[in-house]
Formats: sequence, C-alpha cells, structure tokens
Amino acid sequence: MTIKSQEALPVDSLITQVLQGQFALDAHQCSVAGAFAIRQFTKFPGANNTYRNFYLLLRVESVFGGCCVEPDQLDIINAESLAGVNLANLLECPILPVRIAALDAYFALLQPHRNQSQATRVELPQGTPYERAIARDQAIVSLQTVKAGENVGLIGVVNPIVEEIEKRGAYCLPCDFNMKRTSTGLNVTRNMDSVLRRADRLIVTGMTLSNGSFDTILQAAKKRNIPLLVYAQTGSAIVPQFLGKGVSAVCAEPFPYSQFSAEPSSIYLYRAD
Repeated sequence: MTIKSQEALPVDSLITQVLQGQFALDAHQCSVAGAFAIRQFTKFPGANNTYRNFYLLLRVESVFGGCCVEPDQLDIINAESLAGVNLANLLECPILPVRIAALDAYFALLQPHRNQSQATRVELPQGTPYERAIARDQAIVSLQTVKAGENVGLIGVVNPIVEEIEKRGAYCLPCDFNMKRTSTGLNVTRNMDSVLRRADRLIVTGMTLSNGSFDTILQAAKKRNIPLLVYAQTGSAIVPQFLGKGVSAVCAEPFPYSQFSAEPSSIYLYRAD
C-alpha cells in the first residue's frame, strides 16, 4: 500500500522555497544584526480594555522582520542568541515565531513595500495613539466593500475595526484568545471554526501567522470563496506572497509600528486585482 504524503502547508511551503534557493536572495548570506524582545501595553483614555502586545523583532541590513507573539511564546525565546545568526538557520528554528520573524525579514529585504507596483502607500498622520489607530483601521476596512447585513469575521480583535464594521451596517463576528468583549459590547469567541463557517468575509491580523492558524484560515477562505483581508504588522512582508492565492487584500505595516511613534508613518495597501 502506498501512503500519500500530506500536502505542505502554505507557510511551511514558502519557507522550503526560500531554503531551496527559489528566490533571488540567499538566506544564508543575510545575518541578523539586532534582535529585540518587546513588551508593550496600551490603554486608550476612557477605554476598558488594555492591549497587551509582545513582539520579536529581527534587524537585517536595512529592514526589520516582525512577529507579535503570546507572552508564553516570548518567554521561551532568547533574543540575544538570535543576533548574528543567518536567516537560513533561523528559518529552521523549532520555535514558530522565530521562523515567522526571519521569513518576514527575508521578504522585506527581497521585496520592499516601497518598490512594489501593487502597493499603495498611505501615510498615517502625526497624532495620539488613538488618532493614528483610527486612521489605520479606516484604511484597513476600506480595502473591502463591507455591505450592510453581512457577517464579517474578525480574527484578532481591534476595537476601532469593530466600530468601522458596524458603521457600515454589517455584523461583526469577533474572535480572539485574549479578549472577552469588544468596546461595543459584543461577546468575543475563542472558537475560530464557528467564525470561519458563518462569515461572508474575513478580516484577520498577521498574528495568525505566529499562532499557526493562518494556513487554516487561508484554506477556509479558498474553499468557501470568500474575501480574506489581512492586517499585518506580524509578517507584513510575508502575507503579500499569498495575494491572489486565497488572500484578497493586505494592509501591510512594517516596523516601526504606528503605536511606537507619534510621527507620520507609512502603511501599504495591496489588492489582489
């Protein structure tokens, strides 16, 4: 009896292609100059929720590779040990967020957003964290034609995005591991499968790369033929590789992220068409 090997998952397959030299940049020649482990907390004035963000960042030449992680994931990463290591070695690291940050740095170096003809640069204004978040989230939702009465799956809850969905008369189906209710009072589920079954369209964060759920979401979107928009701080240079291959639109925000500065900064909008 012949046993068929399981088809490689999309992200793993992309890593394999890089390691096999199928792109015009040798990952063995790209070394990490700096590695950063960041714990960041945000609570907007008058808000009930505190956003707790944990990041692994890798500086390679002129770019950063970024990955938002769960706190227990960050606890097991020795950032100091990553400095000086080449990306090829890190792409084979057993820790998923390290592989994602390395892959993000690789594609950020190979295909800078500013050089991509498909990318539309949008400048976020100088301002408070909330003002900049509102501008960013309005740009994200503008990438999809959200219609009144639709169910919009939101995997990785960002409250201003919830508000933008509801302003358009749609129903938000929020899913997150670290939040129980949205700022508008919606219950947040931890069951991603129910959201994937019910949603007419999906908006997900790049953190789905670091927790391993991105491949499942991508396959569900393709199977049901529903639009999938990814807002990517994590993997901002990775997700455009799937544009037109299950991903319909991307809002890519490379480091430094908007919450780390009050000055104008850039995000890049991609559409599959």
